[in-house]
Amino acid sequence: MESNDNPRELYRKYLDGICNPQELEDLFHYFGTADEAELKELIRNELATEDIVPASESERQTLERVHAQLTGDLFETGPVTPKRAVKLWPRIAVAASILICLSAGGYYLLHKHAVQQITQNRQDIMPGGNKAILKLANGKTIVVTDAKNGLLAQQGNTSISKKSAGMLVYAGSGNDNGIMLYDTLIVPRGGQHQVKFADGTIAYINAETKLRIPESFAGKERTIEVISGDAIFKVAYNAKIPFYVKHQGQVTQDMGTEFDVNAYPEEAGTKTTLIEGSIKVSANGKSMLLKPGQQSLVRAGGVINVKNVDVEEVTAWRDGYFDLNDVSLERIMREVSRWYDVDVVYADNGLKSQVFSGTVSRFKTVPEVLKKMELTGTVHFKVQGHQITVIP
Repeated sequence: MESNDNPRELYRKYLDGICNPQELEDLFHYFGTADEAELKELIRNELATEDIVPASESERQTLERVHAQLTGDLFETGPVTPKRAVKLWPRIAVAASILICLSAGGYYLLHKHAVQQITQNRQDIMPGGNKAILKLANGKTIVVTDAKNGLLAQQGNTSISKKSAGMLVYAGSGNDNGIMLYDTLIVPRGGQHQVKFADGTIAYINAETKLRIPESFAGKERTIEVISGDAIFKVAYNAKIPFYVKHQGQVTQDMGTEFDVNAYPEEAGTKTTLIEGSIKVSANGKSMLLKPGQQSLVRAGGVINVKNVDVEEVTAWRDGYFDLNDVSLERIMREVSRWYDVDVVYADNGLKSQVFSGTVSRFKTVPEVLKKMELTGTVHFKVQGHQITVIP
């Protein structure tokens, strides 16, 4: 948030559903969360606190939070191994109690430092946020990012609504004539989004992803197509109407489950990871049943290879962090490129095979993420505009 913003006014705008996209991104980054429900709770708690303390106390607490977030006090500063980012409130409470004991001179220095840090960090490359473009079957295009909460379109008996900053909801039974209508949902670089289908299935959609989705599920099956990108599907099970996810020649059949389909064209092949439940992956006339924690890889030609994986690494992007454990620099930087909408070049291609460990929040700025990796001493980064150069 800009230093001259009125936080209380911005919180009210958010709760009233009238924030613009940049304000929404600022709020998610400011509070260090990607979860809509958690953000609402944090804002409501903040407003409740402001209602009962003097203005100067409120300002001091706000500055403390900004200072802690911008200087990295809410996260570990060295190479890390925990799987989750640290929750904000416990450390904020401790820091707030310490600040109460600061002298007037100490408060002045904190205020000055926070303002300087805000000015400096506004030039940083900020993390992505909730962004999506919806192309309806009738040819109309809706920029979901800019749309207000509420009804976006009515297609026959199907309504399409924006319920929150990051959730589209389909509801209804489709057209009376039984003709299936398909929309295209595009989540650009620097974005993420969620969509809830009429059957209750939820898709969590990663950056640079394109899905072809039906406006309703009519007939004997439910089918969604991943044109490209990465999405996690939490399927509402219905034994009478099976659920399929298609990508080129591959078909994934749900059997009451949650799974991820990673189909970025620059990756080695289509990776399908079972989070829980059961799925069947079919390609080139062959099929494989997957167990939870297994991942299939389908390359050109349709050969299916299956291996065991750490599910938390696969779902890390949805849960708000980068998982660096035993991951090559090349793969990490592809994720960074998509999420921050930046280009990555290598001064030495041999650096691509460098392997890291630890985790870092996806809601830190690019310099903060890169600093984590530089702590290994094996690689460094140069940022110019929206280009990152990897150097020895």
